[in-house]
Amino acid sequence: MSEAAVVRAVVWAARIVGLLTVVSAVLPAPRRLLGGELRSTLGLPAGVGLAALVVTTVAGAGLLFLATGLRRRKQRAWWVATGVTTVLVVVNVVHVLDQRRGLAPTVLVGALLVALLATRRHFVARQDPGGPGRAVRSFVQFGLSGFLVVWVLLAVNPRRLLDDPSVAAQAAHAGLSLIGVTGPVAFVPGAAWLDDLTAAAGLTFGVVAVVTAGYHLLRSPEPRPSLEPGDEQQLRSLLGRPGGDSLGYFALRRDKAAVFSHGGSSAVSYRVLAGVALASGDPVGDVGAWPGAIEEFLGQYTRYGWSPAVLGCSERGATAWAKAGLDALELGDEAVLDTATFTLDGRPMRGVRQTVARMQRSGHTVTVARLSEHTPDELAAIAERAHRWRGDDHERGFSMASSRVADPADPDAVVVTALRDGEPTGMLQLVPWGPDGLSLDLMVRAAGADNGINELMIAELLAAAPGLGVTRVSLNFAVFRSALERGERIGAGPVARTWARLLRIASRWWQIDSLYRFNAKFRPAWYPRYVLFPAVRDLPRILFVVLEAEGFGGRPPAVQRLLRR
Repeated sequence: MSEAAVVRAVVWAARIVGLLTVVSAVLPAPRRLLGGELRSTLGLPAGVGLAALVVTTVAGAGLLFLATGLRRRKQRAWWVATGVTTVLVVVNVVHVLDQRRGLAPTVLVGALLVALLATRRHFVARQDPGGPGRAVRSFVQFGLSGFLVVWVLLAVNPRRLLDDPSVAAQAAHAGLSLIGVTGPVAFVPGAAWLDDLTAAAGLTFGVVAVVTAGYHLLRSPEPRPSLEPGDEQQLRSLLGRPGGDSLGYFALRRDKAAVFSHGGSSAVSYRVLAGVALASGDPVGDVGAWPGAIEEFLGQYTRYGWSPAVLGCSERGATAWAKAGLDALELGDEAVLDTATFTLDGRPMRGVRQTVARMQRSGHTVTVARLSEHTPDELAAIAERAHRWRGDDHERGFSMASSRVADPADPDAVVVTALRDGEPTGMLQLVPWGPDGLSLDLMVRAAGADNGINELMIAELLAAAPGLGVTRVSLNFAVFRSALERGERIGAGPVARTWARLLRIASRWWQIDSLYRFNAKFRPAWYPRYVLFPAVRDLPRILFVVLEAEGFGGRPPAVQRLLRR
């Protein structure tokens, strides 16, 4: 049996044992058995039966939770799962010795414990080194908060408590409420609401304490994103080769890391968010060395328990990733213009041609130059202008954005500036795509700029392209373009029309339909782009991470800072 199959078997065994444990604790017959017969036989107080029920339920739910960590081969998940299973084995053995029944569940739990011990070497993924400290801190904080809340509720309602309980009794009641056990404090008739409130508050804080502590303990490391200077130089040397991906230059984002093939002739750039190692575009460098870089990247995923994902790779890249075991899903299309064949002539381009002519008549002009042609003061002015025009909007883009503007480190990037009466009104920044191409990085304009400024800048860029030695230009990426196009065709079925309608509704918040229609104006060639993922069950998590990386949602910055504390 392969290593992956062994891990899957252990994971499913943990899920089955966890589910059966929860069911046995929740259903009436097992609850009566655990809460009554076993307790009375052993001569234990009444509260112990309920405590055992709570512990058993938490242990079963914990195994279900831990199965996810085991699937990612996390070391701490193995340790905690082994401890929880040991507790369940002891509970089941005591039950069998006392009741002379329940042998089958005991054997099942024992088999899981043996399987965990026998497969220890397969669970090697490292967790966040600061996780144990954060786990203890969060457990204490939430547990103490719940204890104080319940204690205060009891202290400020003395008339609703029977027999004037002591401070120690109130404290014991508050502590037991954290695990869902009724404490020694009794309530007067008519104060059942206070009993329910303290029980609910205590148990809520207790559950939150356990869940947050477990999250921090099992959380995969999320290193601060950074690109080492040496890695950046090596990536730049790989990007200068012909035949590269139009998104290749975005591997130089400073919030990405890079992993290289053994010979250093290929690399994968990525960023880790919420336990997902998110790569973008195709691997950089020699196509023949792509498998080596992909293997190194997937090795990182195994070592740290990350879920690998790739956003926006080409069909050639998707094929390489699929050979490594990932599944592919078409995400959208990239619009690419051929500068040799692009023209404003002809009926299909009449709308763009009229817009460009109108902008020129109104006094707009355009300059096109590489960053190396600008002085340091001009570069600073360009960066300040772009920041001012963007306003308070946080940066968006991950797979098709460099995260910097007019940086001297990008001398071959091209800046297109639109002016009216000498005043800048719009700007494009495009980064190199191999030795003869450009890829759109940034598109901003002044708040009062006329409509049509972007069409003018793109048209003038393409007119100036031969002088820059540029033969191809990559524009925006249109998500779900084919779905929108199919939904507009005559004879489109109800499913296609409904899906297209939903995408247009979503365009109120995300530029899906508008980007597609803007790109389509220029009659580009469309090239599909894909998202790669390990399994369908990982898609919701990967979608969440993609939205966060692209700046359209995810965890707020304050939450991210809190998780790194």
